[in-house]
Amino acid sequence: MKQLKERVVLAFFCLSVICVGGTQAIAEGISKKQGDEILKELKTIRTLLQHNNNIVQQQKAVAIPEKVEVSINAGASLGKNDAPLVLVEFTDYQCPFCKRFYDNTFPELKKQYIDSGKLRFISRNLPLKFHKNAESAALAAACANDQNKYWKMRKFLFSDPNKLEPDNITIYAKQSGLNMESFNTCMTKRLHSQTIQKDIAAARAVGVSGTPSFVLAKNDGDIVEGEKIIGAQPFSILNDKIQRLLK
Repeated sequence: MKQLKERVVLAFFCLSVICVGGTQAIAEGISKKQGDEILKELKTIRTLLQHNNNIVQQQKAVAIPEKVEVSINAGASLGKNDAPLVLVEFTDYQCPFCKRFYDNTFPELKKQYIDSGKLRFISRNLPLKFHKNAESAALAAACANDQNKYWKMRKFLFSDPNKLEPDNITIYAKQSGLNMESFNTCMTKRLHSQTIQKDIAAARAVGVSGTPSFVLAKNDGDIVEGEKIIGAQPFSILNDKIQRLLK
């Protein structure tokens, strides 16, 4: 790269002599042949620059994704336990980007891969501190999971991130068909507080601090190693990653 820069400086210096000096420069010893050589050198430099740029772009395109390890023995699970792939989600029910994923990406993901038995989906909690209702919503989701109604409750929790106050959560629990006595006991005693803290610790252990975030891996053990994915990615992005793993 250093040699390339030196060639650029020298060639443009010589070319400037011709452009500025004109016929006077030629009269002083710079022949047409020398000018042609300079132009040839510039064309070579341009080719080298284009080549280097292509290499940089290719390196970006094939950048090795960050690999992390995460347990799949926690959280609400959807799909076949023996599916070849697993996608672990860290979510916050008050997060608008998590809602975007739920509304725009999750339905196609479920249709194409979860329902077809190719992907197991696991949802874990990462309530962010600046979302005042996120932790209580996560507790409500965990309490609903005790009654095998997590996925119904999830639908209502994601219906409006701005409506997660206690009264709204009670309404969602009733609409989900939960036993309200058991649900209220679970919420009042905060029975899943430690579960939420373990989810938060698991997220931090893999360097996740925002939501939604994911780990996509082959389903080959209680602890899986996979690619960390940050943000509410569109289905097309996840689809490409899943297809590559399935191959």
